[in-house]
Amino acid sequence: MKHLSLAARYRPQTFAEVAGQDTVKAVLSRAAAEDKVAAAYLLSGTRGVGKTTIARIFAKALNCEHAPGPEPCNQCPQCRKITQGSHVDVAEIDGASNNSVDDARALRETIGYAPMEGRYKVFIIDEAHMLSRNAFNALLKTLEEPPSRVVFIFATTEVHKFPITIVSRCQHFVFRHLSEDALHAHLCDVLDREGLTYEEAAVRLIARRAAGSVRDSMSLLDQALALGGDGLTAGVTREVLGLAGQELFVSLFEALAGRDCAGVAELSRRIAAQGVDIGFFVRELAGHLRTLFLLRQAGTAMLPHLGLTRDEAACWQGLAPRFSATHLHAAWQMTLDAQRGIVQNPEPAAALELLLLNLALLPQLLPLEHLPGAAALPVTDNGASPPPVQPAGMIPAQQTAGVPPAQAARREGGSPLRQTGTGAPRAGRTDAAAPADDEDAESDDPAPAGDLPAPPEALTARPAVVARPAAETASAATGTTVRRQEEAPSAEAATAVPAAGEGGTARPETPPDWAAFCEYCRTEQAEGRPSPPPYLLRQMRAEWTPGCLRLYPSAGQILAQAEKHRADILAALARYGAGTPALELVPPRPPRSEADLIEEFRQRPEMQDCLSLLNATIKHCTEA
Repeated sequence: MKHLSLAARYRPQTFAEVAGQDTVKAVLSRAAAEDKVAAAYLLSGTRGVGKTTIARIFAKALNCEHAPGPEPCNQCPQCRKITQGSHVDVAEIDGASNNSVDDARALRETIGYAPMEGRYKVFIIDEAHMLSRNAFNALLKTLEEPPSRVVFIFATTEVHKFPITIVSRCQHFVFRHLSEDALHAHLCDVLDREGLTYEEAAVRLIARRAAGSVRDSMSLLDQALALGGDGLTAGVTREVLGLAGQELFVSLFEALAGRDCAGVAELSRRIAAQGVDIGFFVRELAGHLRTLFLLRQAGTAMLPHLGLTRDEAACWQGLAPRFSATHLHAAWQMTLDAQRGIVQNPEPAAALELLLLNLALLPQLLPLEHLPGAAALPVTDNGASPPPVQPAGMIPAQQTAGVPPAQAARREGGSPLRQTGTGAPRAGRTDAAAPADDEDAESDDPAPAGDLPAPPEALTARPAVVARPAAETASAATGTTVRRQEEAPSAEAATAVPAAGEGGTARPETPPDWAAFCEYCRTEQAEGRPSPPPYLLRQMRAEWTPGCLRLYPSAGQILAQAEKHRADILAALARYGAGTPALELVPPRPPRSEADLIEEFRQRPEMQDCLSLLNATIKHCTEA
C-alpha cells in the first residue's frame, strides 16, 4: 500500500478541522449554509496555511447532497468525488501551467454550461498570480457578470501581482500565519491520533521551526519521525533537522558574557561543522536574547509569558544577570537586523561569526562624547552651530550599546535631545520655570527660542572663541546663562538700565527671554494691538548680543515673512522694554548633498576611532 505523508493523511475535510483561520471559516461556512454565495473569492496568504484546503471544503459544502448547510457531510457521492478530485463540476486548475489567454478563453467557453451533477460549478485556480495579464483581462467580464451557479476561487501567495480590476471583483480573504501555540496543539493532536509518544520540547521545536505554516510543520514532523524509534524526542529532532541544542546556546551566552572572542570563534566553527540551519539558528538566537532581556528587566514576573519549561527557566534566569539590559537590548536589535543579510550572504557562516563577535564586543563601544577629540568640532562662518548630522547605515551596535538614555534618543529617526536640570535649558524653549537661585548655571549654546528643538549636544559644533568669566551674564529670571563670543561690555553698558518703553516695562539688565517675548506678542495680538505674528516668532531661534538681535529662521519662507514683519518686530521689542537693537536675519543654511554630509561626518575626529574599531562605513546620512 502506498505510504501517505502526514500532511495528506490528516488533511482537513471540514471547516471545523482546519487549524486557525477562524474568520475565513466562519464567513464561508455561513455563506454555504444560507446559500448566499459570491461570484468570486480571492484567498491569499503564505504557503501552507490552508488556502486550497478551505477552497475544496467550500466546494464540497456547496455541492453536498444535504446542502445548503454549514459543513459538507463527506459521505454522499458528491462529497466523495470532490475529495477524490473526480467531480465533473469542480475543476482545480494550476495557474502556473494554464496561464495563457487561450486557456482563459477555453475556461470562458466551459463556464456557459449549467452544472451537470452538483448545484454549483466551482473553478479553483491555484497559484493564480501566475496567470498572464491577457488571461486576467479575458476573465474580467466573466467575473463581473458570471452565469448563475458559477463560483471562482483564486488562491495565491503573491496577491500584489493581481490586477486591481480582478481584486475589486472578488471577496478577498487574507490567511494569517498560525501562532506557535496553535501549531503545537495541531501537532500534538496528530501525534495522539497516531498513537506516538513525544516530548513537549520536540513538538514545540517543530512548531517554532515551521514559522506559522501547517504544511511545513507536518513535513518537518514526518522528517523527524523518519528516523524511527519509540517516539519523538528533542535530541533526535534537533539532529535530524540540523538545529542547535540548548547547551550550544548556553555556551555561546557564557562566551558573550565573558567577551571571549576565541570561544565565540570556536562555537562558530562547530555550528558550521555540524551543518546547523543558520537561518533558524539566528531566529532562535533572537528569541533567546528577547527572553534574557525580558528576564533582566522584569525578573520572575515575566516567566508566565515566555512559555519556558522549568529547566529552561532556571537556565535563562541564571544567565540574565550576567548581562546589562543595554547590552541585551542592543544585541537583540542587531540580531533581528542581521537575519535576512546572513541568510542571503554568499558566506553565511562567516556572516554569522562576524555577528557573534560583534555581540561579544558590544560593551567596549563608547558613546561619541567619550571619544578623544569630541570637543574639536567645526564652526560655521557666522559662528553659529551647524545643523547636526545624523549618521545611519553603521552597524546597529552604535545605536544603543553603552549609550546613556539621553544619548540613545539620538538614534536614526529619533527625536532631538531634550535635557532638563541645572545648567541645561530644555531644547525647544527657554525654561522660564527654572529656579531663580541657579546663578551659576551655564549653557554651552545660546538659549534656543520658540518651539524649535536645540541641536544635540554631542553632534553640534561649538564656538571657537569663548570669553567665559567676563562675557557671561546670568539671568535670575530663567536660571540660564548666555555666553557671548564678543569682548566683554564696558561697566557702563553692563549696568545701564534703559528707560521704559510704551508698555511701561523697563529693559532688563540681561538679554530678554525670547519665549517670554513671544508670549507677550501673543497677548498683544489677542488684545487687538499691532504685533508680529506669534507663529512666525516661534519658528525662529534667537541669539542676543550687545546691541544686536540675530534671528535664525527655520526655512526660506520664514525668512521672507520675517523681512516683511521687521518693523513690527522692532516696534514690539521697544514696547516690551528691550530697546531698539539692530535686527539681523540669518538665512537658513542651504541643503547639502548626502555625499557632503557623509564626508563631513566621517572626517570628524571623534568618529575616527569608532570607524576604525568597528571597521565600519557610513552608508547614509541626513541632516536633522
